[in-house]
Amino acid sequence: MKQNAFIDRLKTGLWYENPGLVQLLGLCPLLAVTSTLVNGLGLGIATLCVLVASNALVSASRRWLIQEIRIPVYVLIIASLVTCTELIFKAWFPALDRSLGIFIPLIVTNCAIVARAEIYASRNPVVASMLDGFAMGSGFALLLMAIGACREIIGQGTLFSGLEMLTGGDPVRGIVLVDGGWLLAVLPPGAFFSLALAIAGKNALDARRRRRKKNTMQRSGRSPG
Repeated sequence: MKQNAFIDRLKTGLWYENPGLVQLLGLCPLLAVTSTLVNGLGLGIATLCVLVASNALVSASRRWLIQEIRIPVYVLIIASLVTCTELIFKAWFPALDRSLGIFIPLIVTNCAIVARAEIYASRNPVVASMLDGFAMGSGFALLLMAIGACREIIGQGTLFSGLEMLTGGDPVRGIVLVDGGWLLAVLPPGAFFSLALAIAGKNALDARRRRRKKNTMQRSGRSPG
């Protein structure tokens, strides 16, 4: 795949078609587990790995799937990968597995994964499908991490608390930024407010970019259309 196509696909997944910010998919885990940066990072990595692997397998098997059974086969592939991911978390990251709880198995029901299998992987080669999964998964993971970091800073005054769930060792309080915090940020309403602010910020940046492009084209004497 050419470098420009690679960059364009990354931009699409990270910004223009971000599953959480634009398509509003996978909001249940996004809102439920992002009370800290480490939780968001853990679930983001799990979702990213499942998305890349499922896209690759769906693309590799697309020629042998008849129309009537394609969705059940996609779900079977995704469920198998999620089961493997859950076992890895239980074996290597038991504390993080307990913290994320049911939301690792629930990756199976993440609409973003099934949507990419149906919309992209079932119509494109393996390498392109893996890149699409990486781009979309990275966009979702970065959103999880950003919301988790924001809620942790405002709610607890720390960053990277609970890092031992990923690295092992003694409990880690993280980087203490302020003493105390606003409890509402780590409660469910804080998740909704954080996501709303993220969506509003993205829309504002997009509107600003469109105005700049329109002004530039008007100054050059060209029509915006």
